[in-house]
Amino acid sequence: MNVQILGLIAGALTAIASMPQLIKVIKTKNVDDISWLMLVILISGLSLWIWYGFEQDELPIILSNSFAVLVNITLFIYYLICRKK
Repeated sequence: MNVQILGLIAGALTAIASMPQLIKVIKTKNVDDISWLMLVILISGLSLWIWYGFEQDELPIILSNSFAVLVNITLFIYYLICRKK
């Protein structure tokens, strides 16, 4: 198997891992069980992976982590909007 394809598949699966949570939050508007700190740490780590991908010129790392950052930033925004004050 081509290493680039393997990287894209692995990255895609990792990137979409948060999608079910995001869909659930969008539908229910319930963020009680979501840790904002986990989201901040995850977004930070994913952002560093993007930087690493640029440094290494690795498109699968850049693309998959960019998508994951977008999903998790969206989830974090929903968290901020829907949390109970």
